[in-house]
Amino acid sequence: MNGFSPVTIGSYRVGAGQPLLWICGPCVIESHDFTLQIAEDLRHLADRLAIPLVFKASFDKANRSSGKSFRGPGLHEGLKTLEAVKRNTSLPVTTDVHECHQAAAVAQVCDILQVPAFLARQTDLLEACGRTGRVVNVKKGQFMAPWDMKNVAAKLAECGNHNVLFTERGTTFGYGWLVNDMRSIPWMQEMGIPVIFDATHSVQKPGALGDRTGGDRSMVPVLARAAVAAGCDGVFLETHPQPDDAKSDGPNMVPLAELPNLITTCLRLRFALRSSNP
Repeated sequence: MNGFSPVTIGSYRVGAGQPLLWICGPCVIESHDFTLQIAEDLRHLADRLAIPLVFKASFDKANRSSGKSFRGPGLHEGLKTLEAVKRNTSLPVTTDVHECHQAAAVAQVCDILQVPAFLARQTDLLEACGRTGRVVNVKKGQFMAPWDMKNVAAKLAECGNHNVLFTERGTTFGYGWLVNDMRSIPWMQEMGIPVIFDATHSVQKPGALGDRTGGDRSMVPVLARAAVAAGCDGVFLETHPQPDDAKSDGPNMVPLAELPNLITTCLRLRFALRSSNP
């Protein structure tokens, strides 16, 4: 199941028994300086816990519930902020790519191009991201079975890109709820692709607040621990100093002050898992 070659991201390697990768950051770039401060805090955390950490923030939240919701600074200004994060912290960076024309510009700055779950089947977008040669992280659509992701891998492979990650982030159940089937982690790993678990978007309740997405951040640690126990290759956690004041996805994000304890717990689980399966 884990006999495939790991994917390289800067100085990190993920998958095939490598250390857990952490993808962390705020949902959206709220401002340049604020984002840089969070990135500095995450750099210190990565150093203190000796973990491979990729910084994540979106320059545009194109699928907000309301057209009046804050979306971010846009491509040009957002990439300037992400470039500053990379320069100031030396952390690899990632962001969402929603449209084909964005891929080349994002690839100039970001180490990983992230394809949002709602767009996981969009062939043109996948091909545009794949042709950049950068690592492509595709979030499994909420409407897709794990085995359907083999077609995503095939589209990227046809572009000559085998630097691929998949992310599990829940499956739509009924109206407005997401559930996680942890079997999806080993099932997707069997395709030879490292699997990241998105613990924060998995607790979303889309549209639960009328014109905004709701969620239950109290369940984030529960799901993160379960995914690590299931053998995921990395964990995706959105974080914010004051999630209740965040401009996007606040109900789902982990308070920055609580992140160290959550990561430490997951690392202990990972160590126990590796010790019992040498």
